[in-house]
Order: sequence, then C-alpha cells, then structure tokens
Amino acid sequence: MIIKTDFTKRYEKIPVDIFDDADVAGKLVAGKIASIINEKNQNGKPAVIGLSASSTAIQVYEELVNLHKNKKLSFANVHIFSVDEYWPLDKNELQSHYRFLKEYLLDYIDIPANNINCLDGEIAKEDIHSYCEAYEERIASLDGIDVLITGNMGFNEPGSHYNSKTRLITLNYTTRISSASEFFGVEYVPFHALTMGIETILSSKKIFFLAWGEGKASMIAKLVEGNVNEQIPVSYLQKHGNLEVYVDYPAADELTRIKTPWLTGPCEWDDKLVKKSVFWLCKKLEKPILKLTDRDYNDNGMSDLITEQGPASKINIKVFNDLQHTITGWPGGKPNADDSTRPERATPFPKRVIIFSPHPDDDVISMGGTLARLSEHGHEVHLAYQVSGNIAVFDHDAIRFLDFLRDSAKIYDFDLNLSNKIYIDALEELGKKHPGEPDSHNIREVKGAIRRGEAKAACRYLKIPEERVHFLDMPFYETGGVKKKPLGREDIDIVKKLLSDVKPHQVYAAGDLSDPHGTHRVCLQAILAALGELKNESWIKDCRVWLYRGAWQEWDVADADMAVPLSPEEVNIKREAIFKHQSQKDRPLFPGSDKREFWLRAEERNHNTAVLFDKLGMAEYQAIELFVRYNVQ
Repeated sequence: MIIKTDFTKRYEKIPVDIFDDADVAGKLVAGKIASIINEKNQNGKPAVIGLSASSTAIQVYEELVNLHKNKKLSFANVHIFSVDEYWPLDKNELQSHYRFLKEYLLDYIDIPANNINCLDGEIAKEDIHSYCEAYEERIASLDGIDVLITGNMGFNEPGSHYNSKTRLITLNYTTRISSASEFFGVEYVPFHALTMGIETILSSKKIFFLAWGEGKASMIAKLVEGNVNEQIPVSYLQKHGNLEVYVDYPAADELTRIKTPWLTGPCEWDDKLVKKSVFWLCKKLEKPILKLTDRDYNDNGMSDLITEQGPASKINIKVFNDLQHTITGWPGGKPNADDSTRPERATPFPKRVIIFSPHPDDDVISMGGTLARLSEHGHEVHLAYQVSGNIAVFDHDAIRFLDFLRDSAKIYDFDLNLSNKIYIDALEELGKKHPGEPDSHNIREVKGAIRRGEAKAACRYLKIPEERVHFLDMPFYETGGVKKKPLGREDIDIVKKLLSDVKPHQVYAAGDLSDPHGTHRVCLQAILAALGELKNESWIKDCRVWLYRGAWQEWDVADADMAVPLSPEEVNIKREAIFKHQSQKDRPLFPGSDKREFWLRAEERNHNTAVLFDKLGMAEYQAIELFVRYNVQ
C-alpha cells in the first residue's frame, strides 16, 4: 500500500483543521463532546469537562445548549472545571469567568450544582494554596479531565513551568492591557488570577483548541509550527497526544501552507497567489519587482512558477502593472478618463457614497485621507456611525461635558434647575459606580452625546453636511458592557433601510476583523447581510463595496484592489480629523496591546505601506490607504 504524504502540512507539528465558518466548527466540536458525554453515561461513569471562559468557545457552548434543549444531551452526570479566574473578583461581576460560563452554558443545562467546579475569585489569600490543592484533588478523584475546550493556556504567563499546577499567578502588563476593555480601564484589572497549571491542562485526556480571527494568527503559528518554549506557554500543547486544533482562515493566516504555500509543494498559481509570492520574494531579497531574476525564483522555492508562467521578466511586468493599476488619486473614479485600468469606474460622477464606521472615529482613523478626497471631489458622501461608542468614554470626560451643560444654563438662561438636576444625578450615579461596573442608561446617553458631537465636528471639518451624518445606534451594542448581544434582525434592518434610502454607488465598510472587542466583526456582518438581502435591487448592480482597515492592522498589499496615496498635506488633514475625537485622544480607554494613540498607529501604518510600495518599485508617496473590493453575491 502506498501512503500519500500531504506536503502542504510539512511544517505543522500538530494537526490543524481550517474552517470557513466558526459556527460550523463549533457545532462539530459540540457534537464530539456530546458523544463523549453520552458514551460515559452509557458506561455509568461521569464525564469531566474543562471549560474556558473564552469567546472562541461561545459557538460550542451555544450548540451544547441546543443539544440539551432538543433532549439529545443530558449533563446530569457531568462535572465541569473552569480553567481560570481573575483574583480577587466577585463571581457576579461582569468580568467573572464564572458568570461568563453561567450566562453561556450553565444556566441552560441540567447540571447539578454540586458538579460545578469554578475557580473562586473570592477565596481569601491565606486559603489559596490549600484551595488550589483541593481543586487538583477533586479533578484526580474523578479520574481526570476527559475533555477540555479552550482558546488559550489559561492565565499561564510566559515562564510558566511545564509541571505547574493550579495556582495563583501574577498577571504581566501585556495580559492586563489585553483585559483592559473588560474592566473599563487597565487600572481596574486585577493584578492576579487563579489558573490551571500547564501540567493540569496537559493532563486532560482530550483537548479542543479553538481560535477565530486574524488577531490569533501569530499565536496559532507559534503553537503549530514553533518550538516548545516556556516563554510561549501555548507551545506546550505540542506535547499533548490527543489535541485537535480548529481555526478559521484568518487565524490560520500565518501558517506556512496559507502564508507561503509555494514552500510546501506545487501550487495552483492564480493571479492573487502570484502577486503574493512575488511580493514575498521582493521582501526577502530586498529587490524591487522588475529586478527579480529566474534564479531568484528558482532558489526560493518558486521554480514551478517560472516553469508555468516564466520567464521572470514576463511575470515581473504583469505583477508590476497589476500593482500600479491599484493606485489612484480618484477613489470615486476620475471623470472623462479611461477607466479600463483604474480600480473605480469613471461614471457616474459624482457618486452617492456611504461610509460605514463601526465606532464614531473608525472612518477617519482608517480612511480619513480617502474620505477627505471623496468630499473634495464633490461626491455625495454619507457617514453612517453604526454604534454609539459610549463605553469608550472616560468618566471624567462625562463630568466635563456635564459641567459645560450646567454652566451654559447660567449663561444662556436655560432651565437652571433642570441642568443642576441632570448634573447632580449624573455625579451621584458616577459616585456610586465601582471600578469595572457598566454605566447607567443616563450616563451612557451623556457619553454617547460626547461621541456624536465629536463625529459631527470631524464631518464639518471634512465638509460633510450634517444631514448626511447618520447615527444608527445598532441595538446589539447597547448593553452597557463590553459583552454585546448577537447580531439581530433589527440591526440588519437599520443598515438595510439606510442603503435603500441612499442607493449608493459606493459603500465603504470596516474589514478590520482584528478589533479585539468584536464590534467591527458584528458591524460588518450586518452590512454584508443587508447587502445580501438587497442584491436583486437594480441599484445594487451599480454599487461597489470597498473594505478598509487601519485601526488595528493594514491589508496585505497582495490583497489590495485599490491604493489611495496621500500627500504630506493630506496626512495632516487626516490627523486633524482624528483630533476632533477629543475623548479618544491622549489615552484611549481601550488601547489594546498598542498603547499609542490611534493617529500615531494610523500614520505609521499608512507610511509603512507607502514605503513598501516604494521598495516594490512604485513611485514614492508619503502615505497610502488600502482597500479590498467585496463582491456582493
């Protein structure tokens, strides 16, 4: 018998399954867990499940709940153990991992209360050591964890030892920064956490490791293709003999078979892959496109490409021309011009344009230069801010706004008693709120008004009339906390109505799925769902959809279909537009892992893109914003 080897996975040290849809993967994992539970039930034994309070596991938990509701699964003989918990933290707080598991799973299944073992963030410090030992003993008394679902290694920080067990750990600054959004500011994130140890996790008989989104791509590459290293705790999973890794394509983006498939074996060389490989080769050899030689291709795993489409000069010229044709100073199309090699059509001109912005500053952060250009060229530009962004405003900014309201009442003879009442009530509500607690409805309204005012100021600066500024306030966002509701019918209908009213020739939307809070992802889903439902409308056949990035990372040049260069003056215009969002300047409330202000991040990304174009052999620009075209199916 001849055994065929899949060389596309030659760099992967553990098996990985890549999915188009996280929901499909979640149902598959839930089905496998259900089979384990049912088999244990049939043998009269308890099933022991380790659970992570990770957003990557939500689809699994939702499907397990569905199986239980449909009477296909009982948890009556299941014991669960949570992977980690912040300490000290009340179990009823929004950030509690115990509360997360209750809200997504435990409250909807028939598991006995005595079978729920969640790490206790309220345990007294002097009792922690004995508590953790008892936690381990409880797992052992049940013959260990049968299956563990996770998207991380708990709170095991770099340097955690291979034989570590459940314990209290000090969180490093990077971890606390990444948790800042959950607690409404890094200063409120606990300095410690309880976590299963590396040995505890690896002792699980079966592990499902899940990762969704491009923000997880680097971690997945280290897990799957890197070396075992105590500075990268997730790499310890390579030592587990029964591990299944499920990711979507964005999370798999740094794996060799996705990033540079020509290094794994023969490829099907379509135009996109040719561009990607040529740009990779240019970067590796520090050469512009037109200077690459046949030998350069042959010496770097791309001999098949030369054989099929060579010589090098032929490939180089085609890729060079394709890249050059993405560059345009007319993002809305240039009137009375040959548009056969331009990314946007010349007619109609001017166009009706809707720019969807998830939060009230994503538009200017990500495509402020292009937005200014569209306005300057006379297009009918509409700005649609999808959510209020109210949770991203500091309390002290809300108080400053209320001070202005109260003092204005004195100056302009408003109802002073009403203004004072609003001011006093708001101060009282803010005074009662403890760190990490969500705002009341009234305070959210105040903070939402702050963000709306800033967005209007930016639009005025860019000469966008106020009647073309739309605040959609999509309901999925308005929970008061970082955790949002799922995308709903009402969200889609709001977007759909605006599209139907304007009937745009162009739609710009945020494709920045690395947003760590998930809002960008849900906002894009709403737009794509609305466009899908409208696809048979006559106007949509003449509408092009462009996806932008920039708040968290930029598009790969090989993926870009339109590149809009910016002059130094236009970079300054973009910066000034971002500055209009004063509550987000100086120190963003939710900075992510990059502590710099968003205007600094955006300028660096745009400049680096221009430098890359220059190195590939294009003209030298100050900055470039990139866009990918989305085809409505």
